[in-house]
Amino acid sequence: MSQATTSVRWTTQDIESLPENEWIRYEIIDGELFVTRSPHHKHQQIAGRVFAVLDSWSLESGLGEPSIMPGLVFSDSDNVSPDVIWISDERIAQIQDEAGHFRGAPELVVEVLSPGQANIDRDRLAKLKLYSAQGAHEYWIVDRFARRVEIYRRENAQLVLVATLLDGDEIASPLLPGFTCQITSLFGSR
Repeated sequence: MSQATTSVRWTTQDIESLPENEWIRYEIIDGELFVTRSPHHKHQQIAGRVFAVLDSWSLESGLGEPSIMPGLVFSDSDNVSPDVIWISDERIAQIQDEAGHFRGAPELVVEVLSPGQANIDRDRLAKLKLYSAQGAHEYWIVDRFARRVEIYRRENAQLVLVATLLDGDEIASPLLPGFTCQITSLFGSR
């Protein structure tokens, strides 16, 4: 006789019932709960630099705005907080709820990798799949250890790797007209 097993599917309501802790981050992807500690200060520093260059460009262009660790609530079983996003003013009006969460994908999502295979797999596999399915136009994975940025862009209704940029390279994006950023400036000195 075979024994059926059922796995727990976490929801947004379940997260809201967990104790609040400023050092712990909860995310749900396809009903699976991911619990991570507050990132290393270098992780936060790089996320801040990405935000700063996007914010500077946004203020000049007037086309949208970046946000640090926003809530992206795609469904009751898909609720994440990426490191940085960029969203157009038009899209903000369409998907932002009264609590300030986004109920749809922004145009650009950026994740800075944290150490550990589980963290890397979450960003490179689970989140890539989620952001692709939800309609993000671009996804940048910033690897502070290898000092590189992987750029995924929407092609044929899915996000695909189009470039891996290293120190000395420059990010430009059709999504962000006139935006450029030296990869080296995101990582600082060694």
